[in-house]
Amino acid sequence: MDYCAQTAFIDIKKLFDERKFMDTFEELWQSVLDYCKQRINETAFTLWLLPIEIGDFNNGKVVLKFSNSFKKNTVVGQYGELLNEAFEAVCGFPVEIEYTSPEDFLTESEKNQQDLEDFKNETFTFDNFIVGPSNKFAYTAAKAIAADPGGQISKGNNLSNYNPLFIYGNSGLGKTHILNAISYEVRRNYPDMKVVYVTCEEFLNEFLANMYKKNNEEFRNKYRNIDVFLVDDIQFIAGKDSTEEEFFHTFNALVDNGKQVVLTADRPPKEIKSLTDRLASRFVSGLLADIQTPEYDTRCAIIKRKAELLNFEIDDNVIQYIAGQIKSNIRQLEGITKKLHAMCVFGEQKPTIALAQTAIKDILTDVQPLHVTVDRIVDEVSRTTGVSVDDIMSKKHTANVSDARKMCFYIIREVTDMSYKNIGSKFNRDHSTVMYNIEKMEERIKTDSTLNSQVSDIISNIKDYR
Repeated sequence: MDYCAQTAFIDIKKLFDERKFMDTFEELWQSVLDYCKQRINETAFTLWLLPIEIGDFNNGKVVLKFSNSFKKNTVVGQYGELLNEAFEAVCGFPVEIEYTSPEDFLTESEKNQQDLEDFKNETFTFDNFIVGPSNKFAYTAAKAIAADPGGQISKGNNLSNYNPLFIYGNSGLGKTHILNAISYEVRRNYPDMKVVYVTCEEFLNEFLANMYKKNNEEFRNKYRNIDVFLVDDIQFIAGKDSTEEEFFHTFNALVDNGKQVVLTADRPPKEIKSLTDRLASRFVSGLLADIQTPEYDTRCAIIKRKAELLNFEIDDNVIQYIAGQIKSNIRQLEGITKKLHAMCVFGEQKPTIALAQTAIKDILTDVQPLHVTVDRIVDEVSRTTGVSVDDIMSKKHTANVSDARKMCFYIIREVTDMSYKNIGSKFNRDHSTVMYNIEKMEERIKTDSTLNSQVSDIISNIKDYR
């Protein structure tokens, strides 16, 4: 630090330590915000940066306060570098930023209780999982692990061979549901246990971000000091050498210490291309459980359960018709049930086979070769929103780009029969991310008439193009 910068630092520290010249302090923060505002779009600025509260500024360290951990993590991930740059530009020297939220000060038990409160209205529990011959083994194994994760309750006497549990099967068969159910059950029964559930993509992105910031030790402390580690879509780690290396050591640290690891993938370990042999061998060292395509009776039960959750009465003949048409994907069964429910509510009519035919047709009709269909959708969304195709296909997370990408995901699901997994592959995302973004877009469309019209116009243009 040169003499001028050092002098500026001493002067600022003096002002803040003495709690004088608060106007100067506020002006500094306003200057930081102005710097950021010039470099991101207005929506993102208003949504993420403007609500931040500024705390203490001592010894070259500033505290930024957030209302919840979600907002904190989003800002750190998307705008952390920008804020570092802004403070240095305004102050003339690097400033260490501490990000805080109320959740940071909760005990593990309190965090778990809060998570359970947030989970109350969710359906991803064991009670809501429809069990059939196709998934019974995976379900039973998962329930046993939730009762005694890693044998930590029985002190390793019962379930030592269940670690890790590796669940595999095609997209849309309930793997994510099972992971969430394990998480919920452990948090409910053992509130002092630390449970971490991530997608492989989230783990990868967090690892790379920490490696870039040289915070490897912090990252390792987070993932190696937990009791239950749940990872969805682990196949996406294959071929990522540095991430594989880190995951290998994390995996070993947890399992060797009797902590439970549960992994899901779309295929068994030995069939995951580019996965290192040592990881593949570790994955098969515990228990493998596959989930198959649901049988007819199971499909009927799934439709019935989804209808019950919607307070929707469907005659058995309609249920049987839908189950006979959709044979390989649980999410499609649920999607058609939701679609049929909406059609009945808005049209003030009873569910019939004819109406079910329309619902199925709306979801599965007009399938084109994937590369043609997806490219056309992305082009149309780009033209409508003004976001470039390159940005939509990139890793950018600015609000306008993210919204355009969500719109693509939603429209692809509406006009093609592509699975979440295949959509994710096209955009280099995992299926859980795609599913989450589609659900968010569905929620927005219900309440935003302008967005609803925009999406409808795009779908209409795409169909006309065909």
